[in-house]
Amino acid sequence: MKCFERLVMHHINTSLCNWLLDFLTGRPQAVWVGSNTSSTITLNTGAPQGCVLSPLLFTLLTHDCTQSHNSNLFIKFVDDTTVVGLISNKDETNYRSEVSHLARWCSDNNLSLNVEKTKEIVVDFRRAHAQHVPLTINGATVERVSSTKFLGVHITEDLSWTDNTAALAKKSQQRLYFLCKLRRARTPPPIMYTFYRGTIESILTSCITVWYGACNTSCQKTLQRIVRAAEKTIGVSLPSLQEIYGTHLTRKALCIAGDPTHPPHSFFSLLPSGRTLQSLQARTSRLKDSFIHQACQEAELAPELAPLPSSAPGTTEL
Repeated sequence: MKCFERLVMHHINTSLCNWLLDFLTGRPQAVWVGSNTSSTITLNTGAPQGCVLSPLLFTLLTHDCTQSHNSNLFIKFVDDTTVVGLISNKDETNYRSEVSHLARWCSDNNLSLNVEKTKEIVVDFRRAHAQHVPLTINGATVERVSSTKFLGVHITEDLSWTDNTAALAKKSQQRLYFLCKLRRARTPPPIMYTFYRGTIESILTSCITVWYGACNTSCQKTLQRIVRAAEKTIGVSLPSLQEIYGTHLTRKALCIAGDPTHPPHSFFSLLPSGRTLQSLQARTSRLKDSFIHQACQEAELAPELAPLPSSAPGTTEL
């Protein structure tokens, strides 16, 4: 098994490797519905769902599934992998090579890559759009789409957030119905507020640092009307989405500033003066409204970003 090979490669104790191999192979499985039980089959692949060891074993199996070019990025999850490629000077060689590399890795590790469910989206803001050759994986052509859903966020090829706003508004309005039912049942405001935070605000603020800054005014007003409707229903003051957006921006910026291994860490490092961050230039409103630029502005106002005072002579920092 590939996972067993990974364990040996990491110099894990042989006895422990054999114990894990015995645990993963020869596992009987049957389906039980009511009083009926299906025939039993023996599994020698995969890991039991819900097992404490499964995430660790999955990580060991996929740790070497990484990009081979700096212009590309692999975003990996348990049942989904996304390849992000930056194409410069009309040269798609590295990007297509990366996709082929991923397909080979899946084949070598006995993982099936479902090309029918694989989608490609091209974000191109040039005035003269070039015709891109269709992407193929294992001889099958990958469908190119104008919009897709990634981690609950609707992304379009022009990076407008109208589709995402409509989806969030529709989902949140459905939850407003249940909030109104709680009010008719004379539910205390604290309970309704908790319900709002868990079922409505959590939807409206999902990945808010990614899309809210680039939303047009109409989209922002659409979502804010839902907050006002909930505010009237509960009878208490609720934070606006703009306030929540600012809070999330600052929190995320401080996390990146405190993590030297994070790719954008350099953007949140103070200049030698120790007072401000480096000034980022943006020629388009699209870039100006993006996360990095917006977060840098918020982070400069955060006192937590201030440098620590140097130690006095003769003292030692612990």
